[in-house]
Amino acid sequence: MRLLFLGDMVGKTGRTAVWERLPGLVGDLKLDFVIVNGENAAGGFGITEDIFLETINAGADVVTTGNHVWDQKEAVVFCERHEQFLRPANYPAGTPGRGSNLFFARNGARVLVANVMGRVFMHPELDDPFKAAEAILDACPLGEQADAIVFDFHAEATSEKQCFGHFVDGRASLVVGTHTHVPTADHQILNGGTAYISDAGMCGDFDSSLGMDKEEPLNRFISKMPKGRFEAASGPATICGVGVEISDRTGLAEKIAPLRLGPRLGETIPEFWS
Repeated sequence: MRLLFLGDMVGKTGRTAVWERLPGLVGDLKLDFVIVNGENAAGGFGITEDIFLETINAGADVVTTGNHVWDQKEAVVFCERHEQFLRPANYPAGTPGRGSNLFFARNGARVLVANVMGRVFMHPELDDPFKAAEAILDACPLGEQADAIVFDFHAEATSEKQCFGHFVDGRASLVVGTHTHVPTADHQILNGGTAYISDAGMCGDFDSSLGMDKEEPLNRFISKMPKGRFEAASGPATICGVGVEISDRTGLAEKIAPLRLGPRLGETIPEFWS
């Protein structure tokens, strides 16, 4: 199975780049399943229902989120209407929406996608992400109810991300980190067969501070005084993500490589798809 994960869409320039390029990628690369993190798609803060639907229409099978999931208040309502929209699974019981779900890929495979959020330097009041993942895996094990399992681990600390990858190694197809918006170079297949990367990067303007216009973040570092609001950068976007080949027999990863498209960071398509 060919699976593509695209990192956090940031603002109009990021989401527009994904909408424009994704349909062609699905066809040209013969992708079976696509996941996009959309938590920063609405001006850098949250996501609206219209943006979510446009992302699905462009070819995404699932849209994951993270700590900005509720920044657009309408998300509290529309999250209940769409099974393809995920918020972190380790929010307290009773939180609207769902943190994981089982989907069918274009090749007929059953794909379990789970969105989990880390707690280090993030939201320590959330439920334990490791226990949340254990419950998800117990309910839908790889090779039984699911042919592939993907975790979007939305977290700040790379140590927490790496430990989470080792925790589910051999029981998931892919663990992909999101949130920091900077693509890491540690894509690998862990000892048990789980593909892993600490951060997929973002889909947005890299002439920025994490997708935000750089002037205000720079001002705050220098002066410690806000002059205005953070605004999403509006220059040409670079799309960042990872491509994974997953065994139809075991559900474990066989190959992983970065995908980058746009004016910065260089253009890279996984060589096993070229």
